[in-house]
Amino acid sequence: MSFTYGELKQAIQDYTENDETTFVNNLPVFIRNAEEKLLKMVQLTDFRNNATGNTTASNPYLNCPSDFLAPFSLSYTSGGEKIFVDYKDVNFVQTFAPDASSTGAPRYYAFFDRDNFLIGPTPDQEYTVELHYFYRPASLTTLGDSGTSWLSENAPMAMLYGSLMEAYTFMKGEQDILALYSQQYQMSLAGMKQFGENKEVTDDYRTGMLIRPKQ
Repeated sequence: MSFTYGELKQAIQDYTENDETTFVNNLPVFIRNAEEKLLKMVQLTDFRNNATGNTTASNPYLNCPSDFLAPFSLSYTSGGEKIFVDYKDVNFVQTFAPDASSTGAPRYYAFFDRDNFLIGPTPDQEYTVELHYFYRPASLTTLGDSGTSWLSENAPMAMLYGSLMEAYTFMKGEQDILALYSQQYQMSLAGMKQFGENKEVTDDYRTGMLIRPKQ
């Protein structure tokens, strides 16, 4: 089972039996809110991205990707060796390298503002860097009625019930129905967490198969 954007919008209307104009106009909002919750509550490989770039000699700042949310790692190659830079607080980096004119091989980086990382010490030359990071995927609502996203194809129940919770809250619907949607959402969320935070990050060779006790 999976949803296109158009199918998910129709399913929300079918479940709520609501085709009122204001409600329909807010369907994209309900879906984006559901996506936002899943993005922040579950670690999935689909929410990871890689980008390469270059530092600039004598410039302590490195541009962030426009879809950047949080870092996993930053590395650069020097002399054929891959070197990872330690992530620190801005205050730490500024204390470690208080003089931006003093340069050297990067050792630390910090999220400085929405557009830049701060590198310490200031790079002494141009380095090719690779950033592995947590990013915001394109919303299903931007892909057209026939479009699909990883979430709509691989987590359709979480998308459906997450959207229904938002829709029914908007409608100020009955609490017992909202509680039912919430229960179904939590079950779907638990399955996603089991997949994203267990199955995606391990294998049977390394950890062995899960063996449940016989009943």
